[in-house]
Amino acid sequence: MKRLSTKERILVAGTLFGMFFGAGNLIFPVHLGQLAGSNFLPATIGFIITAVGIPILGVAAIGSTHSDGLQMLSAKVGRRYSYFFTILLYLTIGPLFAIPRCATTSFTTGIEPMLGEGTSASLVLFLFSLAFFALVLFFSLRPNNITVWIGKIINPIFLLFFAILLIAALSHPGAAASTIQPAAGYEDGALFASLIDGYGTLDAIAGLAFGIVVIDIIRQMGVTEDSAIAGDVLRSGILTGLLMAVIYILSILMGAQSRGLFETSENGGIALAQLSGHYLGSFGSLVLALTITFACLKTSIGLVTSCSDAFSRMFPNALSYRTWAIIFTVFSFGISNVGLSAIISYSSPVLMLLYPPAITLILLAIFGKLFDHDRIVYTCVMIFTWFAAIFDCINTLPAAVVSSLHLAPAITFAESFLPLFKLNLGWVVPAAIGLILGLILHAGKQRKGQAI
Repeated sequence: MKRLSTKERILVAGTLFGMFFGAGNLIFPVHLGQLAGSNFLPATIGFIITAVGIPILGVAAIGSTHSDGLQMLSAKVGRRYSYFFTILLYLTIGPLFAIPRCATTSFTTGIEPMLGEGTSASLVLFLFSLAFFALVLFFSLRPNNITVWIGKIINPIFLLFFAILLIAALSHPGAAASTIQPAAGYEDGALFASLIDGYGTLDAIAGLAFGIVVIDIIRQMGVTEDSAIAGDVLRSGILTGLLMAVIYILSILMGAQSRGLFETSENGGIALAQLSGHYLGSFGSLVLALTITFACLKTSIGLVTSCSDAFSRMFPNALSYRTWAIIFTVFSFGISNVGLSAIISYSSPVLMLLYPPAITLILLAIFGKLFDHDRIVYTCVMIFTWFAAIFDCINTLPAAVVSSLHLAPAITFAESFLPLFKLNLGWVVPAAIGLILGLILHAGKQRKGQAI
């Protein structure tokens, strides 16, 4: 039975890292460090749980259950549910949010600061995103070479440029992190606040999507046995997680130390621009632009590839992979031109809605052998999780939307009856109740079967 060699496993891990590490992975940890200050350690732990642990478990869930992708995994809840959840998740991490955000973040953080006065930012964004998505489409239409494009070429370039900034900042810190006063919300609850910050990377739901790409890569390398594929997926995922965790730790520390030089920034993109300018001068702007662009480019390639592959498999008699790739790329190009702030503002409520069922699906798949992957357990957990997640979604809607739709009573209800709701974790207790109910029903089925 063939297994991947160490060199092949490192290449797969590098490709997976390249697909994961994009816009949010750069800007959120630096900003988190500024907010957490002296509490950077618990903040780092919380962030790594949702931005590393859950995503890697998502990839492992696809492999360990011998699923061909998210659709097969979510079919454990039900066939119709598998189509509903798979389409919703892929559109979220694809053309509606994550892919456009990659291009817009690259422009806002790396290109816009270098524009002179009087330059039309909207025109430059249009031209930049046009070139950006032309490259994305070029690479995405050649999915068989994804390990070469991302793992061997784009990844090393990105790591080189980001390492330059990290080394410069950490070797000459603005202040010791232990001396920085945490921002409000991070004084006592840094761990819980950073759990939600990890949502912004989109990696937990991306992990479910990337599983299909990783499995295809491993199969192309000659591994055919399901058990061997599952093992190689897990090992590659662990290597990826370790690399991501190291970069997050250093980025969060860099952000905390930067408070000795700058006030807390509005977002991590601004913080990165300030840091690169301070430590690297005019050269810093170029380094940051290249770092951000290459990080977002490789993630966009991975997302377009994953989405196109998934939709061509879900609807085999509709459109080809190539056609889906073109549609998703063109649509993402259009959305990217609405601007970064608009994309972030309307993505947050959707993330609060999708993350809870995604996390519970991952955990159920990982531990499913304990209850024979009984559908009734999956169904009970999902019903309770979705019910609570709707309130988490409502709670993050813009105030104007909550007011116009008269949703304030729903928030009041959730605050009164959903434990942990104020921490944006109102789904945890309902999901646990659904699990207990599902396990009771599963045990009853077993006893009934034994009696017969």
